[in-house]
Amino acid sequence: MEAGRLQLVLFALALMLVTGCMQDQPKMKESAVWTADQAHAWYAEQGWIVGCNYTPYNAINQIELWQEATFDPETIDKELGWAEEIGFNSLRVYLHYLVWARNPTAMKERMEQFLKISESHGIRVMFVLFDDCWNPNPDLGKQPDPIPYTHNSGWVQCPGSESHLQDTSLYPVLKAYTQDIIRHFSDDKRVLLWDLYNEPGNNEYVNLTLPLLERVFTWAQEVRPTQPLSVGIWGFGDEFDELNKLQSENSDVITFHHYNDQGHLHETLDWLKAYNKPLICTEYMARTRECTFESHMPVFKEENIGCYNWGFVDGKTNTIYMWDSVYTAEPELWFHDIFRQDGTPFSQDEIDLIKSLTLN
Repeated sequence: MEAGRLQLVLFALALMLVTGCMQDQPKMKESAVWTADQAHAWYAEQGWIVGCNYTPYNAINQIELWQEATFDPETIDKELGWAEEIGFNSLRVYLHYLVWARNPTAMKERMEQFLKISESHGIRVMFVLFDDCWNPNPDLGKQPDPIPYTHNSGWVQCPGSESHLQDTSLYPVLKAYTQDIIRHFSDDKRVLLWDLYNEPGNNEYVNLTLPLLERVFTWAQEVRPTQPLSVGIWGFGDEFDELNKLQSENSDVITFHHYNDQGHLHETLDWLKAYNKPLICTEYMARTRECTFESHMPVFKEENIGCYNWGFVDGKTNTIYMWDSVYTAEPELWFHDIFRQDGTPFSQDEIDLIKSLTLN
């Protein structure tokens, strides 16, 4: 289906699912955000949160993970068994509005199935609703084959390009997607947290993402699930000041990304602690950047900071290869990921370290 026609279909769907004007204005209320006391009380009940960003080996992106033709419960069950064995108790998992828009009921049924599998392995899930990273033109149907040796060659943004970010006629669809998904699972104890938007402003969008991000917070706060809402801080330059302010003021708990060395991690934590809310690192571990399990995981454990490394099983995402690098063979030192497709680890020493921290 061509892009314009697809948008019209999605817009019609939204009008059936939501009420209100087409260009709803953000109406944030301070009371919609948890206080520090509420956030710390919630966090004290969780135990140490530890896990990974998860995509099955045979999915190149969020769409291939979730759409009907390629959703693969058997592979998910097998791989989550490996996560359980090393003591992971949570996963961060991306969604995509296009899969929901084609059939909201079926999408939620697959999410229910995913959560049932996760629960059988003692794992809770953090869902991610939007994303500004990588390819700007997502579409349904067969997804592209991986480009050899290329990091995340098929990952897609949600909702998509700069034009999607600025197209307010799409907002009713995105509002319906946000609220339908969150409302359906708003009291589900298998869902740990809602990560509303991954790396807003990436792909040089920066403040172009602000209007949509503001509305996403508002839409989620209108539902006000029992689980916390958050958007992770990931940009640390002055150009991200407005985004970071919006994210920190509207997140129930403070989530963040870190792909630098341990010294920089301590500096980052000192800065983030000023927010006086629980901290969860929702992305880390890039071996070639001196960001490893050995350098970061013991710090997170000692400080009781939740943590999710990027990647789990080497597969179609090709995240064993570093961002923006050229390879002709498997690198000696993987960038991300822990296991090969047969379940053998990249490094047994890493597995031993992880287990020493998660199972003791």
